Amino acid sequence: MQTTTGPLLPEPARRTAAWCAVLLLVTGVAAVAIWLCFTFRTAVTPVLLAILGTALLGPLHRRLLRMKVQKSLAAGLTVLAVLAVAGGAAYIVVAALVDTGDQIVASLRRAAQDIARHFGVVGTSLDDLGGNAGTLLKKFGGTAASGVLSGISVVGHVIATAVLALFLVFFFLRDSDRAAGALRSLAPGETGDVVEAMARRAFEAVQGFMRGTTLIALVDATLIGVGLLVLRVPGAVGLAALVFVTAYIPYLGAFLSGAVAVLVALADRGFVIALWALGVVLAVQVIEGHLLQPVVQSRTVHMHPAAVMLTITAGASVAGILGMLLAVPLTAAATGILGELRGRYGADHGPDGT
Repeated sequence: MQTTTGPLLPEPARRTAAWCAVLLLVTGVAAVAIWLCFTFRTAVTPVLLAILGTALLGPLHRRLLRMKVQKSLAAGLTVLAVLAVAGGAAYIVVAALVDTGDQIVASLRRAAQDIARHFGVVGTSLDDLGGNAGTLLKKFGGTAASGVLSGISVVGHVIATAVLALFLVFFFLRDSDRAAGALRSLAPGETGDVVEAMARRAFEAVQGFMRGTTLIALVDATLIGVGLLVLRVPGAVGLAALVFVTAYIPYLGAFLSGAVAVLVALADRGFVIALWALGVVLAVQVIEGHLLQPVVQSRTVHMHPAAVMLTITAGASVAGILGMLLAVPLTAAATGILGELRGRYGADHGPDGT
């Protein structure tokens, strides 16, 4: 006599267990991948920077190819162009920050002291921060002076990373037509089409992020800089440069640069001008959120602001400032891959699960 026994667990419990197993597997793979990237960060960082640079410079390279320029020459000219543009932009930004940096720091210190006088005990910590800024800088300077060799090593590492990234950009641009074939050869079985589609979707997301963010950063810096110049806020050019640099950290960068601009206006031009400066910053952010973002990044993978903030926080905890800069484009790439998979396999199943 045979007895039939039902499953040990009900269907909802089995589905929950299956999803938990999948989540644990994905989390484990992600953790190992992050650990490997951190362990081999000397090699991984130039590759990631080169991918971002290739995504940004792709249109120029393709235009040169359409003009019948040989592939290697087109890639070399593109790298030379980015060297000229990036070098000039870096010089302008650094020169502006150096020329007006002391003025901005002094204005921030006066702003902290003014806030301390208005808010009493609540502002004491800000006053202490402003008063101790010089001491902290002196201590930092002494530490840096005592570790000159370490500083030289860091600078050398940064230069080597930048040079390697430029060489990789050249090869990525020159051999971009071979990327699809390489991916297909590495893909197991008959998954070549899927792997190629995922890679293209991820690269398109990174490409859209880099182009859109660069254009938005330029527009934000220009508008805020012009507004601060009209209001005659000290260090307006340096503050505009700060806006441009921090724009590559979404939301958080705009908040920090805007707060610095308002505090500088408060210290040197008074409460009314500070309100006007705040109005300029908020107006530019409204233009960005309602006009620039929808138009410029309409073809980019959109992420919720909360997801962006969590991504930036996670990137900062893993790799500091570099992690903050790379977190959003990498997450955009991952989101693009998930969208491609959902579009392929989600559409294959009808409402009845077949």
